[in-house]
Parts: sequence; structure tokens; C-alpha cells
Amino acid sequence: MEPGQDLAEITAGIDRLYRAQQQGDGFLDAEGLIPVAVAPVKPRIFGSYTDAREALANLSETLDTAADTQLRRDYLAEMIDSLEALMDTFEGRPIGFAERVRRQIRVDTTVIGDEILDAYRATIRNGLDELGYRDGDLAADIARWEADTIVPRDNVVAVLDDLLKQSRERVAATMYDFSHEWIEPVGVTQKPFSAYCDYPGRQVLLNLDFPYTVYALKHLATHEAFPGHLVHLGLRERYVADGSMPLDGAQVVTSSASSALFEGIADNGMAFLDWLDTPGDQIAVALQRLRSALRCNAAWMMHEEKKPIEEIVPVIAAKGYQTDETVKGRLAFLHHDLRAPFVYAYWCGDTAVERVWKDVPAPERTRFWHYLYGTMHTPSTLARYWK
Repeated sequence: MEPGQDLAEITAGIDRLYRAQQQGDGFLDAEGLIPVAVAPVKPRIFGSYTDAREALANLSETLDTAADTQLRRDYLAEMIDSLEALMDTFEGRPIGFAERVRRQIRVDTTVIGDEILDAYRATIRNGLDELGYRDGDLAADIARWEADTIVPRDNVVAVLDDLLKQSRERVAATMYDFSHEWIEPVGVTQKPFSAYCDYPGRQVLLNLDFPYTVYALKHLATHEAFPGHLVHLGLRERYVADGSMPLDGAQVVTSSASSALFEGIADNGMAFLDWLDTPGDQIAVALQRLRSALRCNAAWMMHEEKKPIEEIVPVIAAKGYQTDETVKGRLAFLHHDLRAPFVYAYWCGDTAVERVWKDVPAPERTRFWHYLYGTMHTPSTLARYWK
């Protein structure tokens, strides 16, 4: 059997077993291990995780001969190990949080240090100065800038709708013609996310419990849809159907080796579209990355240092220039065991893609996008095999 089909069927079998053993009925519980599959995959029937481990071991033994490139062998090996680590958590085996992040998300990041955080703050400071927000206190200047650019709650969905249309036009003009596609923005409340791409339902669910500047909505339009998740999943659906991508490319697998690139592609959407054209955009991207990095640190504090959420929230809020209420809502999914390491997929995926993208010359962009969207990658395989 082709290893991509083998992996897809095994992963679907693990998802089936995981769902059968879940007790919760929340939004994240309903997602399971595979929240989206863009092609039908027949799951293997496993009586236990031991059976699934045996199937993965058998697949591992075939990689040297069955996988057609070294990139593919390396990706499959990392994906298999991430599933092994996931099953450790499902079975309650001893596995530390740092090991979960390393093996599941495939990064060595633990705590993101002040040198990186302060670089984001310097970018924010420069942008605010350029726009005339020069009171001297960074927290006060950020608060005033956000207050001036906040979108009233009643207008948020309409503004996002317009930004989705603009980003779709930009994608069609420079990347892929997805002008036939649409995804409807829908306001929701009391959800463990700020925004969510419901690809099968063609909806972007936007959590109205949080405040949004126009720049934050611009980021969400590109992240969730054009050229982010909607375009990425649409291409993977197309490529799996025509045989140019193996069957495992049809699956979105939570907290796995594929997660960082899935989120990293989406987080670089504004850069791909050359849509970072104002000081406000530069401020917004740096602020988003600062807060994304701090959410990683919050996860580390909770799961490695065992600090209570009541102690974590005010620290992260102060460092990220947000209210305690907003931070508490944005950290809600850290309580979900499957999702706990997933927060690292955002910041680590963003930086993994950005690190390669910034050196891609303009004439090479089309080839890079085809390689990025059409090949399953981890942070290490992208860095190793591009070029």
C-alpha cells in the first residue's frame, strides 16, 4: 500500500478510537483528532491503541523503500512519531509537556524569551511613533491606537465580509484563482477560539466576545480564508483528487507534526498578498506575534510549571497589553488536553514559514507557493528541503 494511504487510514482509525473514548461534549471534543478531511478515508478498526501502535511500527519499517523521496520519508517519520506521542497522552502514559511540544508540534521552543518579545515591542513602538501615538508609555499608546481602530461589535461581521472579498480578489490576482469560492462570516459567542474556519460548511465563525481592530480582522480574513485555510484546504482537496498529493494530505490532524505548517501558512497570508502596506499593518502583525508568543508562554506556565490560570492571566495580559478578560478567553482551549501543545503551532508555524518566505525572490514566489501548499511539511522539513 502507498504509505500516504496507509498513514491516512491508520490516523483515521486512531481518531475513531479517540472519539469513542471521549466523555466531553464541548466544541473541541466534537472535533476529535481529525476536525476536517477533504477526501473520504476508510479508518482502520483498532481494538486498542496498542493495535494502532503496531500498525504505525509496520508502516515505519516500509518507509525506506515505499516513500519516493527523502523529504517524504522524513515527513512521514515525524508524523508517525507525533501520533505515537499523541497516543501517550490519550492513554495517560507519562510524557512531559516539553516532550509533547517537541514530538507533536516538532519544535524545540519552550519559553519565548524577552529578546524576541522586545523586538516585537520595538516594531510596535516605531509604528506608533510614525502614526503620532507618542505619549511615551507603550501600553497607553497601544491602548489609544486600538481604541481608535476598533470596529464596533455590530459592524464586525460586515467589515470582515468586505475584507474577505478584498483578500479573495488579491489571491485571484497573484496566487490562485479562487474567485468561485466564498466563505460566509458568522458571529458566534462563548466559543474557545477567536475565529474558526468551518471548511465543509463554508463559514468563518467569529467570536464576538472579543474586540477587533480593523487590522485584526484583516489578519483573520487572510488567515481563515484567502490565502489561508480555505485556499490551503481547497488546494489539498484538489491535489488529493487528481493524485498529485497522497491521501494523508486530505486530513487536518490536531496537535500533530502537520499542525505548525497548517497554521504558519495561514499566519503569513498578509505577507503573501503584499498587504502590509501601512504602519498600522506593521503594528498589527508585530502585536499579533507578540500575543501569539505570550500564549505559548502561558501554556508553558500552565502545563510545565503547573501554575493556576488565575496567576497566569494577569502576567500575560500585562505583557501583551490586553485585558484580563480577553486573555482568559483566548487561553480557554489550553485546558483541553489534546489542544494543550497546539498553541505552539501558531507562533512556531508563523516563524517557520516567515523565515523561508523572506528569502524567496519575487520570480520564485509561484514555485514556492506550489511547493508550500502542495506538499505536507513540518517546520524542519520545510527549512531543510526548500531549494
